Amino acid sequence: MKKLALLLLSLIVLISCKNDKKTEDTKPIDVDSPNRTEKQSDGLTLLKGEFVYYADAAVLQTHREVYAVIIDDKMHELDKLAKPFKNEATDYVTVSIRGKITPKPTNEEGWPYRVAVKEILNVTASKPEANNVVKLESK
Repeated sequence: MKKLALLLLSLIVLISCKNDKKTEDTKPIDVDSPNRTEKQSDGLTLLKGEFVYYADAAVLQTHREVYAVIIDDKMHELDKLAKPFKNEATDYVTVSIRGKITPKPTNEEGWPYRVAVKEILNVTASKPEANNVVKLESK
């Protein structure tokens, strides 16, 4: 009985041992590191999501947050790039931008954060099934 218990214990110890392989040390880049690229140091954030501009209101909806887009020349440039992908004025387009995120002023209504578009990376049509718009028509 002792031999069986010893054999079972030895087998469990051998099975539970891991074959750990050392991998390269991958450390995150420090904020003040000289290894940071210029784009990592400029304070802008990469945002991907659905953009719409209609009736003096611009909105960017990402998978995590909804942002009010500051209406300026760069936002109008983004809207011009988005127009060919829209069927209706209220349609969303998928965009990738780099922008400066700021909290909204306390005396303003709207979304909790605003984004100023600084760089436009990509503009594409949204998937039709994702464009959930209810249209009211009178016949």
